[in-house]
Amino acid sequence: MSELRISTDKDELDLAMIHRYLSSEAYWSRGIPMATLEQAVAGSFCFGGYLADAGQVAFARVVTDHATFGYLADVFVLPAWRGQGYSKQLVAAIMAHPRLQGLRRFMLATADAHSLYARHGFAAPARPQTLMEISRPDIYLAKA
Repeated sequence: MSELRISTDKDELDLAMIHRYLSSEAYWSRGIPMATLEQAVAGSFCFGGYLADAGQVAFARVVTDHATFGYLADVFVLPAWRGQGYSKQLVAAIMAHPRLQGLRRFMLATADAHSLYARHGFAAPARPQTLMEISRPDIYLAKA
């Protein structure tokens, strides 16, 4: 397994690749317009995962004020590079990043990667009755 180089430099991001994955393969963002992705990236603390021989193979972003709250979103490793520990490296780098230390609340939503996040301290909400949401899972498909 090659070491994944992780960068927070937005200029390195392969937005075309990220958009292809998020708009066509990710269950949570199917149909997302490129303009929406660009706005999300602009307003987030982004992490790209890169391999020397393959370019960008992973991505994640944190919606945060860098002081009290963070929401981990859009975490993925391209299918061809899964099963090699890259998601573990990416999430570990995010959780260790100095700009994300001391947050009062750090949240995420996942349908299938609970064990990946549990090793970093994520758990079901202690008081789910205090959380509320507006959920529009097919919002991008409705605009297509």
